[in-house]
Formats: sequence, structure tokens, C-alpha cells
Amino acid sequence: MTTATASALPFTPSPNIAQLKESATIAVSARARALKAAGRQVIDLGAGEPDFDTPTFIRRAAQRAIDAGATRYTATEGILPLREAIAAHANAVYRGSDPARPSDIVVSSGSKQSLFNACFVLFGAGDEVLVPTPSWTSYYEMVALAKAVPVPVFGARSRGLKVTAAELADAATSRTRGVMLNSPCNPTGAVYSAEELREILALAADRGWWVISDEIYLHIAYDVPATSVLSLVQDRERLIVINGVAKSYAMTGWRIGWAIAPHAVAAAMTALQSHTTSNPAAVSQHAAVAALTDTEAAQAAITEMVRHFRMRRDAAMAVLDEAGVQYVRPDGAFYLYINVGGDSGAFATRLLDSGGIAVVPGSAFLTPEWVRVSYAAPIEHVVEGVRRLVAAL
Repeated sequence: MTTATASALPFTPSPNIAQLKESATIAVSARARALKAAGRQVIDLGAGEPDFDTPTFIRRAAQRAIDAGATRYTATEGILPLREAIAAHANAVYRGSDPARPSDIVVSSGSKQSLFNACFVLFGAGDEVLVPTPSWTSYYEMVALAKAVPVPVFGARSRGLKVTAAELADAATSRTRGVMLNSPCNPTGAVYSAEELREILALAADRGWWVISDEIYLHIAYDVPATSVLSLVQDRERLIVINGVAKSYAMTGWRIGWAIAPHAVAAAMTALQSHTTSNPAAVSQHAAVAALTDTEAAQAAITEMVRHFRMRRDAAMAVLDEAGVQYVRPDGAFYLYINVGGDSGAFATRLLDSGGIAVVPGSAFLTPEWVRVSYAAPIEHVVEGVRRLVAAL
């Protein structure tokens, strides 16, 4: 076979990714950027990241770290000061007999990688993992990439689309090995109460399931603080808690997330990471240390950011309430989940092409009659965007 003939052969994806779908949330933002580059006026309400600058005290810490030579490889699992800071935050709410140690923590290049690592080391072919739905689109793909089967479990509108322990029990089979939790939720903004989480955790403990709790939006809550599962359990034997600095500290581009896991699981995740990405960026790790240890400056920054999110949320809800449009009340995160009553993909395309508003279709979250609207944008853009969405409905 000649080189020319060989190069003409079509690409056939390997079985590892044959069913993989592009991230719909990333695709929406890419489409919005392309239209802006072409000269279109577009309001992007699809982005899943705060629109605020990283706080100054964190940026200054990164600059000092660069000047001090923090530009080389670190330990695969992350620098010790960062893992110590993460453990301290965890133990501030955890009351069990096995407090988190730095060796139980693996720092990764974003919480997305932490979630993937956890799925990859915990689940395999034939396993089923319950995913409360609607849920962040990557959960389903991560479970599938681990050769396991994601099992959507749908929540009722009357409960803000949250699922109950009873609904999870009904969806379980003999092959169920775990459940993915996310509170505050992406895409709905719903927040599970302590009692709702306690019931789910009790079910998982009774069935011997692994629980992966994604708490990346934990500090973005409005009427009442969101609850970490660490505050509800007495042991961490089958619990993996995922968090990071992306959302609460406006550090999405710094790419720092982590997993708090039983020691054997943390060791397996570290081994996996050593063969894939290795350590996360050294400078970003030092910036994250500042975010977690300068608590006064961090709390002031988070409080101010949440104040703006609340103002935007309330202004958008006022528009929706006046129009009588159904949505999930967001008690956390920075999303509105709005029922458009039909094909959300077609609706989102029409809204972008004719109205210049980018939103994420709910089909990405397995609920095709809904769209996700991010209010991580200037308040005037949020209000105008929601008004155009209502007009399109």
C-alpha cells in the first residue's frame, strides 16, 4: 500500500469513543463566539462560568509564586500545602472518626478531570450508575467512557426536578454500583436540603453504593447555605467529594479541582493521573492555596459575587413570573432552567439565529422541553436575553 493510498483511508473512531458526544455547553459557547467574530450582536447566556475577574489577592499570590520559581513539575497528586488546605476545609464540616488527610486528596486539572478519574477507577463494564436527571451533560459521558452504564433518574417538577431516595431505589438493579450527586445543581440551580441528601446517603450506604458528590457550586447559594455531604456522614468509606476553585473563586481558566476520597481510591486516582495529565499547573496550585487559606479575602469576594448573582436571578425571575413562564426556582449556582414546551434544540437555534441569544438546549441534559439560561453575565444582558426568550415563546 502506498503512502497516498494509506492517507486516503477514512478515520474510524475507536470503540472507546464511538458513542461519545460533543459537550453541548461548550458547543453553544463556541457558536456564540463564532457569530460575534462574524460581526453579529450576540448575548451569550450559555456560558457556565462566572463573568468576574479572579480576585486580586489570588492573582498576586500567583505572581509571587512565579517569581519564587513555581514553574516545574509538582507531585502528581498536588502540592502538600494545597492538599493540607483542602483537608482543613473538609474537616471543618466533617465530624466522622476518619478526618481527611492530605494523602486522601488528589488535585487535578479541574474538577471535570477529578470526576472523570473517579468514574474511571470506580466503575467498569456492566456496572450501572444512577444519575439524577436533568444533570450536567458530562456525567453521562464520563460514566460511559468508564465502560459503565449511566442510568438517568428523573425528578418531578413539583420538587424542582430533584430526585428522591425512593426514586433512586426504584431505578436500581443488581448491577447498580454508584450514584452521582450534584447540589447546587447544574443545569437547574436547585439545591438539595440536608434531609433530602441524608436520605439518599442512607440508601447508598444500605446498598453499598459509591457516592460521587460534585460540590463545585457549594458556595453559590442564596436563601440558605448549601449542604456538603461531608457534614451528614460519619464515615467516608464509599464517598468521593469533588470540588474546585473554578466557580466560587472565579478561577475557571486556572484549572484546579480535587477529589477527597478513601485512601485506596485516592491512590488509584493518583496512579491513573500519573499516566494521563500528571500534576496540574504549578502556578495555579499556589493560587488555589491563597484562595483557600486567605479566608477573609475569599469570603468577601464570594459574598460580593453571590450578591450580583442574586440581583440578576431576581431580575430574570421577575420577567418570567410576569409572563407566566414555568421554570425551576434556582436556590444556588447561576442557572435558570426554563420550560419551552417543545423541541429545545430547535428553539435554541431559532433564538440564537433570530434573537441573538445563546442558551443551552435541555436535550443536552436529557430533558428536551427545557433550556438552560446562565445569568453569569451583566444584568442588562440577562434581563434583555430573558425578555427575548419570552418573546420567542
